[in-house]
Amino acid sequence: MTIAFFSALPFEQAWFEPFRGQHHITYIPDALTLNTAHRAGGHQAVCAFVNDDLSRPVLERLGSFGIGVIGMRCVGTDNVDQQAITDLDMTLLHVPGYSPYSVAEQSVALLLGLVRHLPQAHNRVRAGNFAIDGLMGNDLHGKTVGVIGTGHIGKAFIRIMQGFGCPIMAYDTRPDRRLLETGVVYTSLRNLLGQSDVVSLYCPLTPQTLYLIDADTLPLMKPGAVLINAGRGRLVNTDDVLNALDAGTLAGYAADVYERERTYFHYDFSDRPIADDLLNRLRNHPRVLLTAHQGFLTEEALRQVARNLMNQFSFYDNQQTAYITKASMC
Repeated sequence: MTIAFFSALPFEQAWFEPFRGQHHITYIPDALTLNTAHRAGGHQAVCAFVNDDLSRPVLERLGSFGIGVIGMRCVGTDNVDQQAITDLDMTLLHVPGYSPYSVAEQSVALLLGLVRHLPQAHNRVRAGNFAIDGLMGNDLHGKTVGVIGTGHIGKAFIRIMQGFGCPIMAYDTRPDRRLLETGVVYTSLRNLLGQSDVVSLYCPLTPQTLYLIDADTLPLMKPGAVLINAGRGRLVNTDDVLNALDAGTLAGYAADVYERERTYFHYDFSDRPIADDLLNRLRNHPRVLLTAHQGFLTEEALRQVARNLMNQFSFYDNQQTAYITKASMC
């Protein structure tokens, strides 16, 4: 099978090549959009990433080139028009999960960096300033941590935070009974926000969770709480969060995602102006710690993604070959 990989990051080829098998891969650094979809011409399948555009117009354009298979090398598929996939008789492949520890541990790193002012401390030391005034932090031990979304990543984060000695409150439409046995307390969203010193988001992006944290829910949060978002950017209304930080009702915000990240994340803009005023305000805020959607970026996670997805492409290819062979014998 010939596969066009869009949004191919420089390091990805080294991880996918060992599992490529009989497939032929074209690595395209550009994101998949209506304007770049033509680059899939001559291929049988497309492999896309978290910020690629898989709306109906793009899928229809891919279909016109004979593309019948879309592979997603990420867990979330909120950027895919599922109804269009069905209407166009396409097959959607995606990674059902990879090392949950990659994102969970990124969240913990963000949390620790935020509450112990690690970026500021590092910058001071690099500049030869060894003063520690203004770097007062907080212990995590004993702090109540609220986890919204207790799937694989949420559970991994919970286990780590329990190791820190943190009581855990959780909110999920499908509570996990096994977590109850470890002392996790499931409660309402309102109660979780009101009692948690740390709130961390791991729920999928759906119409129900879009801007789950906004001007309506932020006032429900415990004064002085910090917010962690390693899920999806649009779980949070960034402007509302920044306003809460400026007002002092929210103590800090650490995120690996941003609601309008598609244009910027995973690209180098160090020599170009960034025209997104909201992003500029976010990345320069003194109580914000932001990374560019790198939670998945561990050797273990990339190996699992590459192996799992290429196995799915191979399975699909073998099934199609078997079907064609059987049909030709009838």
